[in-house]
Amino acid sequence: MGPSLIDVLIEYWPIFLKGTLGTLRFAFIAVFFGSILGAFVAFARLSKNAILSRCASIYADILRGTPLLVQMYIAYFFIPIVFPVLNKVDKEVYVLISLILNSSAYVSEIVRSGINSVDVGQSEAARSLGLNASETMKKIILPQAIKNILPALANEYIAMIKETSMAGTFMLYELMYTRTILANKYLSWQPLLIIAGIYLLLTLVLTALVKKLEERLAVSD
Repeated sequence: MGPSLIDVLIEYWPIFLKGTLGTLRFAFIAVFFGSILGAFVAFARLSKNAILSRCASIYADILRGTPLLVQMYIAYFFIPIVFPVLNKVDKEVYVLISLILNSSAYVSEIVRSGINSVDVGQSEAARSLGLNASETMKKIILPQAIKNILPALANEYIAMIKETSMAGTFMLYELMYTRTILANKYLSWQPLLIIAGIYLLLTLVLTALVKKLEERLAVSD
């Protein structure tokens, strides 16, 4: 059986802490930059330019329709082949690129849905008052859409925390990778249960915070 869960956690807590911080960091970077890119993709999908809109839709469909792990492998092995100049770049960057691109596809749908959730009549009213399309989006649509977008972005962060577990496959120091480290110390089942508990705790805490955010936004309505 080996040592107990408590014994393993007490002895190796710095390893689990470092892995947890790595997971939170990777997820934050992915969602932060994914949100910026995803917003551009969302506006491209909503564009009246048929070609631009179609290209953005294909981009989102490909990234949402293929496994993240496959995208990681492609980024990890394909990018250095296509761009040899990047061979000196830390391998962590390739995995982060795949996480950012994957997150951007989901964020683009979040932003697009948030904008579309605003009653079209408000756009028509704004245009009748003399506001152009850009002003209507900035002053009328986005302030209302943001109330739907923010909670969904928070949920995307929670989902990304779990998705980053695949980064350990590429020897990136995140929560799941701690299992590989402790396997060298002949620990098998204990790290997995501790890791599962940490993921569960992170998810429950962040989900509770998202619910609080949704309640605050609902009250502001």
